[in-house]
Amino acid sequence: MAASAPTPHGTGFPIEGRCGYYVEKKKRFCRMVVAAGKRFCGEHAGAAEEENARKRILCPLDPKHTVYEDQLAKHLKKCNSREKPKPDFFIQDINAGLKDETEISEQLVPISSLSEEQLENLIKKLRKASEGLNSTLKDQIMSHPALHDALHDPKNGDSATKHLKQQASILGNIEKLKLLGPRRCFVEFGAGKGKLSHWVDIALKDAEEVHFILVEKVTTRFKVDGKHRKKNSVFERLQIDIQHLCLNKIPLLSKEKLPVVGIGKHLCGVATGVIGDIMWAKNISGP
Repeated sequence: MAASAPTPHGTGFPIEGRCGYYVEKKKRFCRMVVAAGKRFCGEHAGAAEEENARKRILCPLDPKHTVYEDQLAKHLKKCNSREKPKPDFFIQDINAGLKDETEISEQLVPISSLSEEQLENLIKKLRKASEGLNSTLKDQIMSHPALHDALHDPKNGDSATKHLKQQASILGNIEKLKLLGPRRCFVEFGAGKGKLSHWVDIALKDAEEVHFILVEKVTTRFKVDGKHRKKNSVFERLQIDIQHLCLNKIPLLSKEKLPVVGIGKHLCGVATGVIGDIMWAKNISGP
């Protein structure tokens, strides 16, 4: 991996004590801290001539990062993606759906493999099953004053603006449903960096007894929830797949007995369905 030359983008030079590798895709230098006397972080160490003799490989526990091949055994013992003891709120497949003898055990096949006749029969079955259902969804694109300044920041790029608009719309809808208030617990599913909870906290200002539980199945860098240290807000992050999450066994919820509001921005359709099961299908008591 070759080091990129300094570029006119941004300051043109890395921050002191940070990696000197220029990430072309992000148009900035890597922000990882480097070891004493080193120019590059571990991820970009291959860019330094003195490191070329050592080979870096993908971590078998999480291919999103790399490790020196000769230090793999040591790394696996402390990797953040290693298997850890299961907490009480982990119950295997609690939200995976019921499994009984009535389920069809036939092997799943892709739709593309069906014949024309099989496909027509499938379409007829789906139309019959959906008769009488109101399947028309109305867009509820809203905004919220808590994000006014951030939305009008001239430094925003297209991506930042898109995410801010989505977060503002979610906040606007939460407020319209009268769910944005004190003395409750917001559970953010698929939290990522936790920016949705961040804006909810900003919108609530000094509301009393506000708790946030951020659920994310993978380790996340540059989290924003660590910046919140207000007296009236409590942030807790759980690393768990929602498939195995039992809300009523989370100590904070069982102790405080607060109403629970589920929020999320980074969920696929299947995960959204699972969240519905978690929130309303007897996993928690109260609102």
